Amino acid sequence: MLNDEMSLVEHLGELRKRIMWILVVLVVGMVGGLVAAKPIIRYLKSIPPARDIGWNVFSPWDALRLYMNFGLAVGILITLPVILYHIWAFVKPGLRETEQKASLVYVPYAFLLFLIGLSFGYWVVFPMAFYFTSSISKSLEINEMYGAAQYFTFMFNIILPLACVFEMPIVVMFLTKIKLLNPKRLHKFRRYAYMLMVVLATVITPPDAISAILVSVPLIILYEFSVFMSGFIYRKQLAKDAAWELEFGPK
Repeated sequence: MLNDEMSLVEHLGELRKRIMWILVVLVVGMVGGLVAAKPIIRYLKSIPPARDIGWNVFSPWDALRLYMNFGLAVGILITLPVILYHIWAFVKPGLRETEQKASLVYVPYAFLLFLIGLSFGYWVVFPMAFYFTSSISKSLEINEMYGAAQYFTFMFNIILPLACVFEMPIVVMFLTKIKLLNPKRLHKFRRYAYMLMVVLATVITPPDAISAILVSVPLIILYEFSVFMSGFIYRKQLAKDAAWELEFGPK
């Protein structure tokens, strides 16, 4: 019992240490983000759809809030690889040596998929949603006057969930690697996953069929790619287990 308690205390101490490292990198990243915020905001203001509208602030705090939000966003983006690494390092003792090496490879790919999700959200989904809402304002003959803080809140509410959804293949591969998931379960829940993807696409896009299809199809393809990668890893596991049993006998 004492050993179990000591083990728990050690795990909590390690978790605290890793969280502290993440917070330090986040603070440094936020400093860099605050430095980069001004040119990033100016760049986003110079390209569609922001280029076609005028920006306003509706309170003395809006400009400061905009600066801080961008600093935080850039800081999180810089810190994301560190977060992924420390998550891996924390669960590493529970993995076998081969699983440790294989799962470490997932970290850069997880970061890459996050960036792809951000790009897909910003360049594809966000313009559709923005121009749709703008068309409603014009049809109602309402003057469009956008607050800068509200504009970016609207943008982040669309692109960040999509960036997280694009992590699905990595999450599925990792859970398959540690044998919490397998392709049979993913096939079993396919129709529910499709329904979830369609609902998500409908929520974050304008309420028309074309926009929902344009977003739901890539998400469904992403799910099928996750199933494919899970099957690839699962077959390798079965082959390895069969080879082990052939050499040493049943486990």
